[in-house]
Amino acid sequence: MLGRFDRFSGDDRAVTAIEFALLAVPFFGLIAAILLIAAILETALVFLASQILDGAVQDASRLVRTGQAQNASYTIDTFKAAVCNKLFDIFDCNNLKIKVSVVANFSSATVSSSPLDATDPTKWTLVPAYVPGVGSDVVVVQVFYKWPIIMSFGGFGLATSSDGTRLLGSTRVFKNEPFS
Repeated sequence: MLGRFDRFSGDDRAVTAIEFALLAVPFFGLIAAILLIAAILETALVFLASQILDGAVQDASRLVRTGQAQNASYTIDTFKAAVCNKLFDIFDCNNLKIKVSVVANFSSATVSSSPLDATDPTKWTLVPAYVPGVGSDVVVVQVFYKWPIIMSFGGFGLATSSDGTRLLGSTRVFKNEPFS
């Protein structure tokens, strides 16, 4: 019996496989932890970007609601600039899609849930417009942005479009103050 043990202990043909087996578990565990942290950071960044866009649309919409935009003769470009001024330079303002329109009343306000073409999500169906209305009009402000997603693993990821982006959007429906 002792001779068999001596022969076994002297055999080093499988040492590499055993060392790999011992080191593979912590190595793959470390890789999984790094990927998990990266996914958490990207999710946090998407939520932060969504909140920043929502706040910027809220602030710019207030200019319309109070009549400041109408009195200053805003166009779609100046309204877009008002939104962009609140985006902290983390968005490419050239890629913002904006639609400001007047509706008859709150119940007739329709909001586009997806301004992208259903057959080709890389194309926009939203027609940019800027009609801020006058005092006491009901106005719908919609702003959309395609946020680039970095991480995607076999279909798992935050991308909502085939081009690897996530659609962010913010909508406000309000009644203008009775300004003149």
